[in-house]
Amino acid sequence: MTQPPVIVWFRRDLRLSDHAALAAAVATGGPVIPVFIHDETVEALGAAPKWRLGEGVRCFAAALEAAGSRLILRRGPALEVLRALVAETGAAAVHWQRVYDRDGIARDRAVKAALTEAGIAARSFPGATLFEPWEVQTGAGGPYRVFTPFWRAIRGRAVAAPLAAPAYLSGPANWPIGDRLDDWAMGASMNRGAAIVARHAVIGEAAARERLGRFLEERLDMYSEGRDLPALNATSGLSENLAWGEISPRQIWHAALRDWQAGRLGAEKFLSELAWRDFAWHLIYHAPDLDRANWRADWDAFPWRGDNADAERWRRGMTGEPFVDAAMREMYVTGRMHNRARMIAASYLTKHLLTDWRVGLNWFATCLTDWDPASNAMGWQWVAGSGPDAAPFFRIFNPATQAAKFDADGAYRRCWIAEGQGAPPMTALSYFRAVPRGSGMAATENYPEPTVILSEGRARALAALGSFGKARGG
Repeated sequence: MTQPPVIVWFRRDLRLSDHAALAAAVATGGPVIPVFIHDETVEALGAAPKWRLGEGVRCFAAALEAAGSRLILRRGPALEVLRALVAETGAAAVHWQRVYDRDGIARDRAVKAALTEAGIAARSFPGATLFEPWEVQTGAGGPYRVFTPFWRAIRGRAVAAPLAAPAYLSGPANWPIGDRLDDWAMGASMNRGAAIVARHAVIGEAAARERLGRFLEERLDMYSEGRDLPALNATSGLSENLAWGEISPRQIWHAALRDWQAGRLGAEKFLSELAWRDFAWHLIYHAPDLDRANWRADWDAFPWRGDNADAERWRRGMTGEPFVDAAMREMYVTGRMHNRARMIAASYLTKHLLTDWRVGLNWFATCLTDWDPASNAMGWQWVAGSGPDAAPFFRIFNPATQAAKFDADGAYRRCWIAEGQGAPPMTALSYFRAVPRGSGMAATENYPEPTVILSEGRARALAALGSFGKARGG
């Protein structure tokens, strides 16, 4: 008697190697039916993340074809789609890799309960993080709230070895019919920006592993110092591939662990930054509203401004602060933003402009191809001062002094700001080719005057903090 098929439901885990759900399906000896579902969580994605996910799905489908399999595409509520596929294929089990955000958990619990009740084996597996969010606990048995002790708790722990890709994927005798990816138009909201951003995307599992190898070989030694210099290509760039599961954190950890054990410069710092990603998922699992509500509830009374005209200038990269504007334009052109630049841009919005961090979070969720709900939320609340392990509110990044320190020769600003340059580089010009045609923005216009004098913005922020502190008895 032949084994019944197993459906493997792929989401933000578009790879064949180190995929426990896929490996377990192969181990049954039966046919494996890979599936991707355009459900409500996909529909809710911002423009750039949705486009990038679509391109990742396209690349993954090609990888499955090369392995003798195929990726079935369906659109609709996940439970309805899976029930239909089970009925069509006679599948006895559905496997998937776990997620840890509130909406994803709610969806998966409902799917698991319904399938189990129907007699279908619904199994979820780890693989999105180094450790499951509940596996790392304080001495008191609770979650960590500060990164440094979290890092001390995991830096010496054994991380499970990554799994090899299956040598062979058997398929069913009759494949179910799937949708055409192009019919989903996942890049529609990007308009003409998609072609610009596409030049900077590195898509797929093979490309991600090659990217990791090049980084470890060529740039790891300068990572500790160079990672703060946005004009220097000193980082791995892997956030894009991690966001869509084209490489696993365990694969990265074990590749860099050998360098750490060999004493290479930069290796420990690189691994600690990978652990920051785990910390973000640890936080959002234990505080499910981290991406929508102040982690410190008393910050609900802080006098944030809602969306406003100044915030729109910030979104457009037209604040008149070159370091901030360079960061915003880099994101619009490439789909990514250097981490140092993210801190400066976020601090400027939340402190100099006193604008609610959620305004910024939502724009990043629209524009980032490496959008990660946990890291995005943690980063914004850290800078704003409302989150766990947060930068104190009185720590206000001054864009001018930050530029003098981390972009001393102006290379980063020249790379992204065209105005005032006789022969702007293509990177800077690309911004004006990516923005909507009706924006009225052009590289030949004068660079804008500052939205706010930095010293005045800082004073206003500190005054707001002082009034807030008095109001809460601080």
